[in-house]
Amino acid sequence: MTVSSAFRKALARVFVFALLALFLLPVGTYFFTGYVQRDQDASFVEGISQRIDAEKAMPQAEKQARKDYYRSNPPSTICDNTAPEAQDYREALCERYSDVWQFDMARKASLWTIVASALLLLAVLGLGGLAFADRTLQYKSFVTGWRLTTFASAAALIVQGAMAVWLSFWVTAFFFHKYSPKLVLLVGFVVLAAVLVAVRGIFKRVQSDNRAVGELVSEDDAPLLWTRIRHMAERLKTAPPEHIVAGIDANFFVTEAPLTVGDKTLTGRTLFVSLPLLRILDQSEADAVFGHELAHLRGGDTKSSALLGPKLVQYDHYRHAMRTGGLTVMISPLLDLYRIIFEIALARDSREREFKADRIAAKLISPAAIAQSLVKIAAYAQYRYKIEDELFGRNERHDNTTLGIASFVAQGLAPYAASDDFLSAMKHANVPHPYDSHPAMPERLRNVGMALKEQDYGGIAVRVPAATWVQQILTADAIEQRLWSAYEQQFAQDHERSLAYRYEPVNDEERAVVLKYFPPVVFQLKDDDTVEVSIEGIRTSADETTVFWDAVKALEYKESSFGNALIVTHPEKNALGLGAKTSKIKLAGMKKEKDQFNATVGHYWQRHQIMRAHQQGA
Repeated sequence: MTVSSAFRKALARVFVFALLALFLLPVGTYFFTGYVQRDQDASFVEGISQRIDAEKAMPQAEKQARKDYYRSNPPSTICDNTAPEAQDYREALCERYSDVWQFDMARKASLWTIVASALLLLAVLGLGGLAFADRTLQYKSFVTGWRLTTFASAAALIVQGAMAVWLSFWVTAFFFHKYSPKLVLLVGFVVLAAVLVAVRGIFKRVQSDNRAVGELVSEDDAPLLWTRIRHMAERLKTAPPEHIVAGIDANFFVTEAPLTVGDKTLTGRTLFVSLPLLRILDQSEADAVFGHELAHLRGGDTKSSALLGPKLVQYDHYRHAMRTGGLTVMISPLLDLYRIIFEIALARDSREREFKADRIAAKLISPAAIAQSLVKIAAYAQYRYKIEDELFGRNERHDNTTLGIASFVAQGLAPYAASDDFLSAMKHANVPHPYDSHPAMPERLRNVGMALKEQDYGGIAVRVPAATWVQQILTADAIEQRLWSAYEQQFAQDHERSLAYRYEPVNDEERAVVLKYFPPVVFQLKDDDTVEVSIEGIRTSADETTVFWDAVKALEYKESSFGNALIVTHPEKNALGLGAKTSKIKLAGMKKEKDQFNATVGHYWQRHQIMRAHQQGA
């Protein structure tokens, strides 16, 4: 598997950030404590030497001996000196929480943190390497790495947080001979909050919910299809699926993870079949696809995915919590590094699994059947995406009762297959799949020994099948009608919502769409005054003025004993030309609704920015 230059740079950047997260603070603490200890040693030795020299009754030889002793055993070393003659010296300087004791402990803690961080980094890289070395170890290596990195990151927060609090006192105390209690308390509070976020993230359990939009196909609905799939599973010496789900997504897949379909959760082996794709595949081509999916069941791919999937979801939720938890962002690069390494291993393994499943399907049915099915599926998926993208990009509302995405695709696939755009797209096309990243289609064709010419793709894509498995599913037409109706209704609704962000609006029809999703919102203020947030801007009844969104560059809500206010920064300079112009929207009396007000203002302002950006792009 080749890794692009951009990806290598991104990986290197994450690695550098991980190094900084692990080593920056402990290394900084180590060198700071060393610097202070050297300064303390020099001051102590100089002071004690002066006191020794001041002893008039002491012989010169004894004076020199004592000075040599203190030079050889400065304060930075005495806390670890167990010699009997050093006991009084040690007890005088190394009392618990004394300056000498603190710096000695901080230096040791920083050194051991550096060592532990290095071991942790090696462990992360080693566990990532195991995922490459042996597929059977992937689950165990990830679970081990997941537990190690999450608990180690929380421990790193505690240790490095303690260092940060300690440094917030001593850096100012040493260099400026004063300290700020507020700074120490602030750092301590931020560290405590970060530790709580990390610990809570470790023990929080995330439910993994796999859903598929479709309907169950019983054996009574498609007896021949069930018989065919069971026969193929028997030939591959694997257990057949326990459920068949028919849908309109442009893919096929199998899973052993719990799958929610409608109001039912299916357990065991489930095969998802695409009815639109089954209409363009002849039975041998569809059989090749079924063989490919059954090969995943035989090879343990789905069982492995079912075990690993929830762990990946849990880990990704923890990473997200660390990125958005304030100070916890400092430990997220280590989590990201391990996740990226593991993802590369999974992608490589997924690629090999797909190649193997294709070869099994080619042997079970024929190389031509699997090759032609790949071309047809990729062509349909590419063109359907193109159609839906064009429909979603239109600036007029769609009537979901006449949208007809399926008919659009069916009527336009043949002209598309004859176009230059089609050939260009097929060179890089892959077959969509909800759980795996599939290799590019030309590579998969070569893998099964079918070197199809580019000019043959179009003919294969539009070849009408003589017989299909859809004809053997008694409920296929009814299922498709229900699913397409629901899909197009949701598509039209999502498109209409996007229009509410795109329209300025410039006429009554557009205004009706925008106001459906962004109606004026009124908030009550003091003395029956109100503030209204609308698509035009923010209007207050007290002074009957409106701050229009085009006149807003930034917004800041401020609370004070004299009354709350929204500070508006405008795009233009102030009267003196020395900075941005600002104005104040007084919000006297707003208390409980402040969060809702801020959320509404942010939402409506965001809509306006998106609208202006869309206009400029258009």
